[in-house]
Amino acid sequence: MAHGTVNIEDVRAASVRLASVIRRTPLEYSRTLSDLTGSRVYLKLENLQRTGSFKVRGAYNCLAVLGEEGLPGGVVAASAGNHAQGVALAASLAGREATVVMPRTAPVSKVTATAGYGAHVVLTGETWEEARAAALDIAGESGAFFVHAFDDPRVIAGQGTLGLELLAGCPDLDAVLVPVGGGGLAAGVGLAVKSCQPGVRVIGVQAAGAPGACLSHRAGQVIGVPAATFADGIAVQQPGELAFSLLRQHVDEMVLVEERDIAGAILLLLERAKLVVEGAGAVGVAALLAGRVDLAGKNVAVVLSGGNIDMNAVSVIIDRGLAAAGRTLTYRTRVADRPGNLQQLLALVAARGANVISVYHDRLCPEIPLKEAVVTLTMETRDHGHVAEIRETLTGAGFTPTEAGTC
Repeated sequence: MAHGTVNIEDVRAASVRLASVIRRTPLEYSRTLSDLTGSRVYLKLENLQRTGSFKVRGAYNCLAVLGEEGLPGGVVAASAGNHAQGVALAASLAGREATVVMPRTAPVSKVTATAGYGAHVVLTGETWEEARAAALDIAGESGAFFVHAFDDPRVIAGQGTLGLELLAGCPDLDAVLVPVGGGGLAAGVGLAVKSCQPGVRVIGVQAAGAPGACLSHRAGQVIGVPAATFADGIAVQQPGELAFSLLRQHVDEMVLVEERDIAGAILLLLERAKLVVEGAGAVGVAALLAGRVDLAGKNVAVVLSGGNIDMNAVSVIIDRGLAAAGRTLTYRTRVADRPGNLQQLLALVAARGANVISVYHDRLCPEIPLKEAVVTLTMETRDHGHVAEIRETLTGAGFTPTEAGTC
């Protein structure tokens, strides 16, 4: 492999190196998603990969090539979590020392798992970019090799092996949806797929809160923008130079999905497919469900790139997903503070078939007149139509909604 380049032969060679190391994860047909979207949807379950994500593919291939080239010594990496675990495991298997720099904002579960694979973990900075700068300093001082998360040809070749597996699992594939952060996965998958079957449509998906690669792809040049998304695995400000070059060559289009769509996708995968998928891994499903791509009648593979979700965030994500799907409703309104009014409000809700989860009755708020109270109801609902029906009923009965954050 020439420095700074990667081709299909590099991907095939990586596949041989990885054969005894990684799991060949399932490519499973999803009847639920197929029925919802009109496509024939297949899920590539990299959330079941060793370390819980695809990252071990690129990390191990990189270290294996370094070993073949005779490069001694330890390695250093920077990551919010998944690359960290991949490098930690790969270094352990290769008998190398590994230091991984992670942002202080990295989920505790990913920090603990990285240390559990034997790496020395350093927490510094608030973003991946700040962690990367610290990792480069450590590499410069120690002489260790810096394993880039997404812009190293050996790493990209390793990620590309996933593309070969997609084609082997579904030879008549029409399209692939791939999560994009720094671009290494999409670059590798796009290279592998387009080299073997040029007619397959490769679509990259990013969180709208971290759109650097998408904006770069559309502009034809690397653009860096702030990244703010709960999908920490793809919270990267801009794509790598090599990754971007490959994205332009092998990825047909890029689309963005909102946070509520990602939360909804996580919830659906958990509830209907019984799959635990992190935010970064769910963006492809989010794009399908939100109609960001038109793939009706097509054979579509969606890469679920990882399942290392922070358990502390699961309840929040589920709450957001339920709200986005119209499965919960929080309604805040003023009522006259006299006997019977709260009962009347609850009776209207019950008549519409909603189940009340909680009731908060506040008569002490200084912003409202005496003899009035604010009631906040949180209730279980069926769908968006049910939500609209309840809102119309309550408003029609004089229970006008109060803006959130006011009393």
